[in-house]
Parts: sequence; structure tokens; C-alpha cells
Amino acid sequence: MGSTDLMNGISPVPLTIGDKVYVTIRNYDREIDKSRVEDLERRCEVGSADSMFHLFTDTMGDPICRIKNSPLFKMLVAELDNELVGVIQGSIKTVTVSSCNQIIVGYILGLRVSPVHRRKGIALSLVQSVEEWFITNHVDFAYMATEKNNEASVKLFMDKLGFVEFRNLSILVNPVRHCAINLPTSVEIIKLKAEQAELLYRRFVASTDFLPHDIDTILKNKLSLGTWIAFPRGESWCDHHLETNGLSGSGLNAADKPGTNWAMLSVWNCGDLFKLRVGRAPMSCHIYAKISRVIDRFFPFLNVPSVPDVFNPFGFYFMYGLRCEGPSSGPLMHTLCQYVHNMAVKDDSCKVIVTEVGEWDSTLRLHIPNSKLLSRPDQDLWCIKPLMKTDQHNLDQEKHSALFDLTGTKPPTSSFFVDPREV
Repeated sequence: MGSTDLMNGISPVPLTIGDKVYVTIRNYDREIDKSRVEDLERRCEVGSADSMFHLFTDTMGDPICRIKNSPLFKMLVAELDNELVGVIQGSIKTVTVSSCNQIIVGYILGLRVSPVHRRKGIALSLVQSVEEWFITNHVDFAYMATEKNNEASVKLFMDKLGFVEFRNLSILVNPVRHCAINLPTSVEIIKLKAEQAELLYRRFVASTDFLPHDIDTILKNKLSLGTWIAFPRGESWCDHHLETNGLSGSGLNAADKPGTNWAMLSVWNCGDLFKLRVGRAPMSCHIYAKISRVIDRFFPFLNVPSVPDVFNPFGFYFMYGLRCEGPSSGPLMHTLCQYVHNMAVKDDSCKVIVTEVGEWDSTLRLHIPNSKLLSRPDQDLWCIKPLMKTDQHNLDQEKHSALFDLTGTKPPTSSFFVDPREV
């Protein structure tokens, strides 16, 4: 869907509070809304009220940057007396879940309401308007992510809108140091072609919940820096499985498998879309961060945890599609993460490397380098809500079974694919 489609499908909707009409919800219009949306973004922090750190987003002149790579997307704005007081974004895609082949899901993100106009029902009406757009486009489930400690967001989506929890993810953040890390010589790392990576994902990650149907589009996007695979040096995985068994050609035979131990991941350059900035941090954090960087630069052998300059706008790499197989694959994943770190060292704008994992990915959580200060373990709360009607024959029963599998099993029995387009 192109940017011109942002103006289609939603007519201006007045929001009535009491006996008076206060707010109108309509489609985003770049010509008249761009600067106003950017101003609202600057005034709205991301994070719970009691959090020490608050994130501010710089969209670098493109307010729809976080959704424009999705197959179908929309942005809505809320106006009060010609003042833009709220905004929300939504995207639609087809994904797989464990209990049925494919479902259509709508992702809600970028909900912002002007601080002086909150608690007036504006956020509620914005979400409901996005849900109406979802239903028009035959979306089966709506889902969103928020901080577990963000009380206002949790109450809005779970108490008022009927969303239910289906995942708790950990946001793991690894700061980029001034110098590269020496990688172990016992590990071989190769970069896959997009077609090779797609074949591996469709085969070995096919059972992962929310694997996008258009994974090939993601892998071929210019923001995707590539996909890498690591395996013990000396094994013939590269030659045997990439060439002999068809990974370098048009297909992958069902009987063929990689070696006993291997790990893979892909990297998305979020810094080319938008920048982040940490605000409202105490002065002690600024001082510690600066001192840690000085020590890391001049005395790297001390291995003092370094905090990058996140108090000014910074970019970051997002690692997605992480997968490891075999009893000794954990160290291979660790080496891959170090490889990505060394890539980021060469990118002046990249200050941190981020990924998300769930409680079921114990091997990943153990072997992904991250900072305890910057990471958010088990704080990313994902919620979901069915939008289809329950009386629409057997197909809907199958999809409701998928919802039960996503929300009724504790802990989850399958991994969850975090789409880099939704970071």
C-alpha cells in the first residue's frame, strides 16, 4: 500500500464527550500534519510514569517511517479546535501460528496523546478507529506491545478494550564499544543470500508464532543488512548444505538438514528510519555514562561496562529471526552477536544493538550479550484481541483455537517472531 492510501478508508469521525463535540479523528495528511505530528512526538515520551528512563523518538522528517515498510498501513490523527492532540498507527500482515496455517493480524503502535489532553477518551477513540479499519480489511486479531509497568496503557488496552496478554518478552540491549571484539577462530561465519535465508526461515522457523508470510520482503529490504549463520569451523555445512543440497539454488530438500550445531540471525538497521533519545535521566547517569566511555576508550582491557551516549539522538541495530540448533549452539549465537557488534563499531550512528526474546528461549537469553543497566527483562508486554465474529463457521473456530493456544498456555510452547518493521 502506498502513502496515498493513508487518506482512504476513514472519514473524519467526531468524538463526543458529554453534549459537546471536542475531537475529530481523521486520516493523516502529510501536507498539513507532518510538522504537527513531529511536534507531538517530541512532547510525548515512551515509558511508564515511574520509569527512570524515558525514550523520545525522532522520526527524521517522516512520521510514518515505522509503518511504511509494512504490506498495509495507516496513520490517524485526532484534532481539537484545529490543534493536533493525538495520533495512532496501524499495520496489517499475514502470519503463521502454531495451531493453524495463516491468520491476518493488525498491529497497533505509535499511540500518542498530547499530555494536556489526556484522560478525555481520545486514546480510546483512536484505537477503536484503527480497529474499525482492521475489521474492514478482514483482520482476525489485533495486537500491540507496551511496557508491563505502563499502568495507563495496560488499563486502556486490557480493561477497556478487551485485549489479553499473550507474550512477555525481554528487551536485551548491548552497547557498542569503541573497539572490535576478537572472535574465536573455532567458529566460521558466512553471510547468506536473501533467497538462502528465506529457505532456512521457512523451513526451520516455520513453527514460530507470527512468522510473517512476506519474510522474503523483509529479508530483501534495504534496511535488512543481511543474514548470517555460524557453525563450528571444520564442518562441511557451508559446502554441503548451501551448494549440494540446493540452498544456493531454487529449493531445499525436506530430508536435508544443517549440521548438528549452528546459529543464525538477521540484522535490521533501525537507525536509517528513526533515532531515539533517552530523556529525564538523573545527572548521575550522565556522569557515569561519560566516565565509562572514557575508560572503555583508553583502558579497554579493564572491561568496564560502557554506557554509550544515549542522551543525544542515536541509531541502533535490531537483531531478528534468531535461531540456534544443537547442544553446543549457544556459544555460536554468542559469537554471531559479537560479529554484529563489530559491524556496528564501523557505524558511527549506531550506539546499541537490540533484540527481543521470550521466556521459552533459555539458550538465547543466556548467550546474547546485553547490559543489565539498559536491558528490560520480561517487561515488554504483548496483548492480543480477536476481531472476527464467533459465529462464522468452522474457520473462525480454528482461529479462536489459535487464540487459545497463544493465550492459554503458560509458559508459551513456541517461539515468537518479532518483526523488525514493528520495532
